[in-house]
Amino acid sequence: MFYWFLKFIALGPLLKLVFRPHAEGVENVPTGGPAILASNHLSYADWLFMPLVVPRKVSFVAKAEYFTSPGIKGWLQKTFFSGTGNIPIDRAGADAAAGALLSAKRVLGEGDLFGIYPEGTRSHDGKLYRGKTGIARLALETGVPVIPVAVVGTDVVAPPGKKFGRWTRPHVRFGKPLDFSRYAGLENDRFILRSITDEIMYEIMRLSGQEYVDMYATRAKEESKKSDAAKGDERKPAA
Repeated sequence: MFYWFLKFIALGPLLKLVFRPHAEGVENVPTGGPAILASNHLSYADWLFMPLVVPRKVSFVAKAEYFTSPGIKGWLQKTFFSGTGNIPIDRAGADAAAGALLSAKRVLGEGDLFGIYPEGTRSHDGKLYRGKTGIARLALETGVPVIPVAVVGTDVVAPPGKKFGRWTRPHVRFGKPLDFSRYAGLENDRFILRSITDEIMYEIMRLSGQEYVDMYATRAKEESKKSDAAKGDERKPAA
């Protein structure tokens, strides 16, 4: 109930009024049944604007800590995250990745939409980075279609490292559903998983127009930090 209250009465109308997000290809999202929405990740605002333009509820996974903190602050945090479509990572898994997979399978098993960012983290420079193969495993183990999604402009509204940016009109583009049933039973073949993931990332790239970098975003961020640190050392005056 809180999800729909935020979407249609409280938060959603305000976001639509201020930012006027534009959506393309919404007809590619099924009106019923499970599907995976695989999106690029430019900003923390992505999980606000993408579900905003979809008539159905979209669920994402979030750290379990957001749902277990004590006190009034913890209650408010839990209420907000659960009310905005987030579900805790199932810690019954051996690690966070396995826990996220369990949570996602539960959402899809109930016939709902599950949103995922294959890059695993936000892009620090606006480029599209290599996808992690968890999405391919999820698609094969559940047999549901994957819908590629591109969110454009959210990094202007809320740039990485900042709470607020400047106004722009975000665009959300949904591609045609991708069916990987031809690979059924091959969820343990790492070459198949990589092939499926790359196909998904190609469609996201095509929709978003981003430059693609065949490197994981986490590694790219680390290298960028090292490069910035080295440049800073070069600018320091000699003792």
